[in-house]
Amino acid sequence: MENNSDSVLEMYLYETNTLLEQLDNIMLSAEQADTLSEDDVNEIFRIMHTLKGSAAMMEFEPLMTIAHRIEDLFYLIREKTMEVIPEQDRPQLFDLLFKSIDYFRSEVSKIENGEPLSNNIDNFLNTINTFIDKINGEAAEAQAQAQPAQAAPAAQTSQADADHRYSLRVFLDEGCGMENLRAFMAVSDVKDQCMQEFTYEPENLENDSSLSESIAENGFVMHFSSDNDRKQAIQVVSGLGFVKNFQELDEEPAAQPAAPAEPASEPAKAAEPAKHEAAPAPKKKAEPAAESTKTETSNAHNQAHHQIKQSLISVNLSKLDQLMAVVGEIVITEAMVTASPDLKEIDAAKMDNFNKSARQLRKLTDELQDISMSLRMVPVSGTFQKMRRIVRDMGQKLGRRAKLTIIGEDTEIDKTIVDAISDPIMHIVRNSMDHGIEPDEQMRIAAGKNPEGEIILSAQNTGSEVIIRIEDDGEGVDCDAVLRKAIRQGLANPDTDYSQREIINFLMMPGFSTNTEVTEFSGRGVGMDVVKKNIESVGGIVLMTSEFGKGTCTTLKIPLTTAIMDGMEVSVGDSIFTIPLQNIRQSFNASEAEVIHDAMQGEMISKMDNFYPVVRLHELYGLQPKASKTDDGIFVWVETSENSYCLFVDELLGEQQVVIKPLPTYLNSFGIKEAGIVGCTILGDGNISLILDVASLLTSNTGFAGY
Repeated sequence: MENNSDSVLEMYLYETNTLLEQLDNIMLSAEQADTLSEDDVNEIFRIMHTLKGSAAMMEFEPLMTIAHRIEDLFYLIREKTMEVIPEQDRPQLFDLLFKSIDYFRSEVSKIENGEPLSNNIDNFLNTINTFIDKINGEAAEAQAQAQPAQAAPAAQTSQADADHRYSLRVFLDEGCGMENLRAFMAVSDVKDQCMQEFTYEPENLENDSSLSESIAENGFVMHFSSDNDRKQAIQVVSGLGFVKNFQELDEEPAAQPAAPAEPASEPAKAAEPAKHEAAPAPKKKAEPAAESTKTETSNAHNQAHHQIKQSLISVNLSKLDQLMAVVGEIVITEAMVTASPDLKEIDAAKMDNFNKSARQLRKLTDELQDISMSLRMVPVSGTFQKMRRIVRDMGQKLGRRAKLTIIGEDTEIDKTIVDAISDPIMHIVRNSMDHGIEPDEQMRIAAGKNPEGEIILSAQNTGSEVIIRIEDDGEGVDCDAVLRKAIRQGLANPDTDYSQREIINFLMMPGFSTNTEVTEFSGRGVGMDVVKKNIESVGGIVLMTSEFGKGTCTTLKIPLTTAIMDGMEVSVGDSIFTIPLQNIRQSFNASEAEVIHDAMQGEMISKMDNFYPVVRLHELYGLQPKASKTDDGIFVWVETSENSYCLFVDELLGEQQVVIKPLPTYLNSFGIKEAGIVGCTILGDGNISLILDVASLLTSNTGFAGY
């Protein structure tokens, strides 16, 4: 039971966070347009309705109360359109919605950390109520005046109930749990759709959990004044996933108060209750038709919904990790079987069947690895879209105008990497707003820039790594000021000449900050060093470049730490290296005469009317090559999104599917990442092959950073 509760809570948290992100995106777009479209209003209404219902189901009363009042607000807007909100009051509406989002996120964070919810919601609730009263205007006053008039006929409740003679008994799915709250959610949904008032029993659904057992056994009943209202209710309950079926019950109005006055007619009066009891019987003859109608309506209205609902499943990330580990071992084992030395002793005729089976095994292994890897891949759009809120809030507090431009948000990254880069990206975006974008628009105009600043957030997957860039068109980094601050803090030697890159790297030192005073957003020196640590924890690197007066660019290069890829094995001396197959453009032989030597002792080779640098792996890693002459070896033409060059190796050993294993963390102190090594893999014969990082190999060879 405890595990089931944990599962329900986990699903609640996931659903709530998803809805809050969706709501945040809607409000950011609406604020820019200074209005809410009809679709936006309907969507916000549905989101708040869902948040209210799920909070009620989990018995989070403060969250339910706030969501309910926001729902009331948007019910009013939905009925009267956005014209009910004067233009001067719309910023207040947007701020109110953003505060609501922040409130929900804060409370959800408490739930995730096992902390108690805050019950002090009176001030926030009063703010919402005040705004509702403000825009409601005369309608609210008219409603208040109508309340005494509605209270007057209270004595006639019994007669009113008698008028609600079109009943609907609803049965819930067995074992759905919290039946009273689910019944309350169903009643609330019906209230939103039905124009006329209706009654229901049992009452006090939302507060009395003891009703769950009775509802599970007998269902709950709603009484309507017309058949049309009941039909609307049928459409609503048919679309609820926890409703099993329903019954239509019609009660005939009877003048029963006169019954005790005529004892002589007792048999006749006794027959009337019998008739009353039997009244549903004819209806039950029509029940198959009603049930058929219900089924048809439900299928027509919600078939697609149920299909989508059933096609999605939430899986714990640890299970996906286990799956990836098993698939990786399968790939290694498959390579060990197909490359076994014992196969050389088998006759060629017998090997044909084995090779056919091996090819089929390889095909299935490829499909399995593709599926398992795709399960973990999620787009970065969720993380990127969160940054819009950061830019918006900081812009308001700092009094700066800036827009966020997102490129490549459909880029898919491993789920663990997405979680790891969220905080670093947030730190960098905050830095761009606080340190980058000029505080005065006149400064930007004088510098020939757009008065509104721009932050560009982009992502791309090169195959072997994910590259994320955060660029701004602000002031840039004053390297002289940074160096002076580093010298004062004892981080730099005043007698040493530092390159621009070395000076900028001081910004990623713990405790270093260029701010002279601590503010809400910066000045504590715990920004970029956190970014560096978090990115390095997933095997990535952080590069910063800046041009004073024009802007700053921060690049996050994150290699795939645990993945399966197709690679080309090459030999250099007694060592074996693996080059990602997707980075290889061509392999070819060339003579020594075709290699051009430049004044800087570098080598280049001509290919397709262009000249490309040459990297000799045996020289780079200090190995003794078997191909001592250029004519004896082979060139592998590789390219990335940033550069293209040729690797010189002894020979090509063949294509091989490999599992990327991360290198031990202690090797980082030896600069293994800067040496163009991204990881290693276990070959079929048990040997280790180092996997080359094509994107950084040229940089490690020449010292050229590409900026």
